[in-house]
Amino acid sequence: MLSHKSFLWILLFINILGTVYGYDWYMWQLEDTEPIYWIFVPDSPTASLFFSLAIIGWLVGKNFKLIEVLALITLVKYGLWAVVMNLLTLAEIGEIGWQGWMLIGSHFAMAVQAILYIPFYKFRFGHLVIGAIWTLHNDVIDYVFGQMPIYYDLMKHMDKIGYFTFWLSIACITIAYTVLRKKEKAGLL
Repeated sequence: MLSHKSFLWILLFINILGTVYGYDWYMWQLEDTEPIYWIFVPDSPTASLFFSLAIIGWLVGKNFKLIEVLALITLVKYGLWAVVMNLLTLAEIGEIGWQGWMLIGSHFAMAVQAILYIPFYKFRFGHLVIGAIWTLHNDVIDYVFGQMPIYYDLMKHMDKIGYFTFWLSIACITIAYTVLRKKEKAGLL
């Protein structure tokens, strides 16, 4: 079912809607951000954009390998990151409203879809290295240069959130590396 073209078209449509919504959600923060950092601020919509591009590749019978590894790493990372941030906000202030719960559900779905589509990925080690550099560089931009997504109620915990985010990045890069090694051993690349 995951590879059926009709399902891929539906998934593409959902991801494009989520991407557009996500970039719109970040507009207020981008207005206060220096243009040099713009590409690094809207993390989740950029992750869903990567996945949308990967789906387009699959629909036309191609593997956009660099895009696939970026999709895998960033969908899992920012999907889980947003779930944790919204749950921390819930713990901090006692409620997150319907939008917070929607963000938890939609971002968890981002991580799940990245894992479900592991059989489709065809990236190589060089792509993984570039994906890892992108991801860790984004962490530096976020937590050294102060460009992370703003959760006002959590700003006092930014040092701990930055530490958590770094290790989440390492875990997601490790997932991609494990996928690559298993596919290489099975002769699937």
